[in-house]
Amino acid sequence: MEYCIFTEPQLGATYDDQLAYAQAAERLGFTGFFRSDHYLSGRGEGLPGPTDAWTTLAGLARETSGIRLGTLVSPVTFRHPSVLAIQVAQVDAMSGGRVELGLGAGWFEREHQAYGIPFPRKRFDLLEEQLEIVTGLWSTPPGESYSFAGGHYRLDDAPALPKPVQSPVPLIIGGSGPRRTPDLVARFATEYNVGFPEDHQIRERVDNVRAACERIGRDPASVKLSLAMSTIAGADDTEVARRAARIGSTLDQVRDGVNIVGGADEIAERVEVLRSHGIERVYFQLLDLQDLEHVEFLGAEVLPHLPR
Repeated sequence: MEYCIFTEPQLGATYDDQLAYAQAAERLGFTGFFRSDHYLSGRGEGLPGPTDAWTTLAGLARETSGIRLGTLVSPVTFRHPSVLAIQVAQVDAMSGGRVELGLGAGWFEREHQAYGIPFPRKRFDLLEEQLEIVTGLWSTPPGESYSFAGGHYRLDDAPALPKPVQSPVPLIIGGSGPRRTPDLVARFATEYNVGFPEDHQIRERVDNVRAACERIGRDPASVKLSLAMSTIAGADDTEVARRAARIGSTLDQVRDGVNIVGGADEIAERVEVLRSHGIERVYFQLLDLQDLEHVEFLGAEVLPHLPR
């Protein structure tokens, strides 16, 4: 099992807040530090304002040494796939080969309206073409060029440079759709993220991905299975309630049977249930980036007791 810290900096976080989180996560032994890719909070003011995901990860790449770094997930509406391929390859080099790219269709329409970013209705077609282009550029042998002609993008003899350090860069796709998402996972992804499901939904989503792999002759076991879940850790209910209040929730609301909540024993039991469904990587979603003690508690008091 792998355990990652997953943050939502658009809710209100500086680069220094994220750096402190990432360095603490690395020191405490987490597998990775991941962040969302948004420019609008969607809840509250989000002061001091958004930070760009790949600019942030470039900085973290130079200020960490071993922890994995990535997005969960970058929307296809924000960046042209050729630019994205160059950015990710560069940050992978800056990190010494520690980057992972989560890529999705995007969903937050108000965010796009606020910043004047186009929000087309048929974004899944964009996702498919971006996956083809990004992986095609990275896999083109040095000295050769890459061309692509699709419904949304056209590349003509691109030099397909720079190359990332990793080959391939781990690519994460998430979603709950029964057919099209699993098909893209089978074709392109190294990891499938089932999102924020209730337990009874996990098996169906995983089965859909495995069936898609079998349809194209791919070993389903070659796809890592992961899950992201809001996490509120604490030594007792008083501490959990305090952390819940800081993100605008109550103890009863966070103890909904789905979130990851409590101390070491309770969280270990919850993770064991997830593992029984085939989950191999858990993203602990921490929403308050000013609460560095939350990372410290989760890493020092909880992580050593979790199944490996």
